[in-house]
This record gives sequence, C-alpha cells and structure tokens, in this order.
Amino acid sequence: MALPYPVIDPVLVNIGPLPIRWYALAYISGILLGWRYILDLMKTERLWGGRRPQLTALQLDDLILWITLGIILGGRMGHVLFYTPQIILADPLEILMVWHGGMSFHGGTLGVFIATLVFAVRSRLDLYQLGDLICAASPLGLLFGRLANFIKPELWGRVTEVPWAMVFPGAGPLPRHPSQLYEAALEGLVLFLILRWGTHGARLLQKRGVIAGLFFLGYGLIRVALENVREPDEGMPDFPLGLTMGMILSLPMILGGSWLIWRGLREEIPATGHGPA
Repeated sequence: MALPYPVIDPVLVNIGPLPIRWYALAYISGILLGWRYILDLMKTERLWGGRRPQLTALQLDDLILWITLGIILGGRMGHVLFYTPQIILADPLEILMVWHGGMSFHGGTLGVFIATLVFAVRSRLDLYQLGDLICAASPLGLLFGRLANFIKPELWGRVTEVPWAMVFPGAGPLPRHPSQLYEAALEGLVLFLILRWGTHGARLLQKRGVIAGLFFLGYGLIRVALENVREPDEGMPDFPLGLTMGMILSLPMILGGSWLIWRGLREEIPATGHGPA
C-alpha cells in the first residue's frame, strides 16, 4: 500500500497571461534567502577572526547576479550535456526552454564556480572566502529546489515497498521512493545544519576553503548514497559497478571537497587584518 501523492498545481498563480510556477519560485526564494544569509555572515565579525572578507554589500549584490546567471546557464547546459545531449541536434530550441524542467545541479555548480572565479579576479577578492560564503548558503536553494522537484513531479525514486512509497503521476502504476523529499531533507536541511555548525560552532570561516570543502564533500556523499534509491535518468547507459551519472559527477566533488578541507585546516589563523596579503 502506498501513500497518496498530494497533487499540487505546478502553477501557483496566474498573473494575466503570466503563470507563476512553484519551480521558478523555488529558485527565486533560494537565491534571495541565500543572499540574505550571506549578508548576515559577512556582518558577524566574531565568525571571521582576523580574516573578515573584503566583499562589500554592494559587491554582494553584483555577485548574486553573477551567481544567478551561473545557476541558470550552467544548470541548463549541464542537463543537456550530461543527460540529454540528443536534443542538441533533435530540437536545439528546447535548450532554452528551462520552464520545461531539466536543470543539472552539477552543471549549475560548475556555472557558479566559473562565475565566481571571474568575479573574484575582476574584483580582486579572495576566491576561497567567496566560495565559503556561497557554499554556506547553498543548501537553502537545494531545499527549495528539491521540493519543487516533488511538486512538479520529477526525479522520483525507484520502485519500492516501503510504507511511505508513492505512486507518482507519469511514473507508472508502481509505488516509488519519494527521493525528492529525501534530497530536500539531507541535501537541504541536514547539510545546512552541518555547515551552520561549521560557521558558528567550529568557526571554520577563519580557515579559508573549509566550509566550501564541507559542502562539496557532504553533498557528494549524500548524492552518491541517494542515487541508490533515485530512478536513473532515462536514456543513460549502463555504467560499470552499478554507477549512475549522478554518482560519477559527484566523485570530483568528494575529492575536491576533501582537498579543500585538508588545505584549509593547514592554514594558520592571522591575529589581525582582513586576510592574506
């Protein structure tokens, strides 16, 4: 016996001919809450020791725009290249139709990294500190994004007999794991609490790159684990060792996150000043 799927209209409200979708609202809410959370981190001096970031509130406003473009462009292109490369030739206009769904977290992460790197170089800011700030707030966006996946619905789980399984519209008659909710809880809430402990409990913002490393490592491990209950994307080949595309794309995050943590913990905390010269 499966739980009933709570069918929710993917359109929250129509303003004239313009539909406001939960999917778009999730992205907007995540970005706005992330912006506010980063601002609060920047203003809390006790978290930084002698390494308070030089990023100003005005620069943060500009950075959020760069991040937004990185999420949208990177997320969409990542989905196309990693999961649906066939549409490049079959229907290239579909690449632009982001409202149809199809955004890759790993592609969005790469897009945000490139946008942040360019912004840091242009503004002469510390890339590690920018990465720590962005990653500390990223689980907020993941939480809303996974809930939007559930509402749509898309990215459902594998067939199962657990008592909380659901029959998703468009996924056939068999009950499945509500893997979107697992991801919202672990990638969103749990990972946010871990990073919150890192920023406010362990004061790891004083060690450049460690918070970013915790995010990449934590997300990578969670994603690899949950891929075992998430339905593999349609059209994917049979990878060796039971791997999925999500697992493969998460492995560099695990390795990179581990290196960032190792590197950052070796840094000495300066007694005064805003950071390394």
